[in-house]
Amino acid sequence: MNNTLKTFDSLYFTLGRALLGTYFLLPGIMKIVQYNGTLALMLSKSVPFAELLLPLTIALQVGLGLLVIFGKVVRISALLLFGMTILINLYIHNFWTLQGDPNYAHELQNFVKNLGIAAGLLVLAGRSEKPAKQ
Repeated sequence: MNNTLKTFDSLYFTLGRALLGTYFLLPGIMKIVQYNGTLALMLSKSVPFAELLLPLTIALQVGLGLLVIFGKVVRISALLLFGMTILINLYIHNFWTLQGDPNYAHELQNFVKNLGIAAGLLVLAGRSEKPAKQ
């Protein structure tokens, strides 16, 4: 049974990589479509240099998301997306400032979810570009 599961390692790796990339690609596109709303959110959360960081975030999410999906410079792309995910968590999903606010549980859930995504990015970055043969 164990060897049977290993025969699909390449598929697991490719599918997981594509799903992680899509997690960044789609929100990057939505930030373009909802540019003013996203900028307003960033400003309301006191993100420094929001006017400069929003276009940079879009470029990183779309560009690096595509690189991860297509398996190009995966390690560096995953590490950059990891750093961006942590920064987004600290500025946008700052649940610790919302004690008693109805949004507390939602932001806590997003914060923890993003930690899981960040962990997946580290696993992806720590792995070779192609799964090792066993």
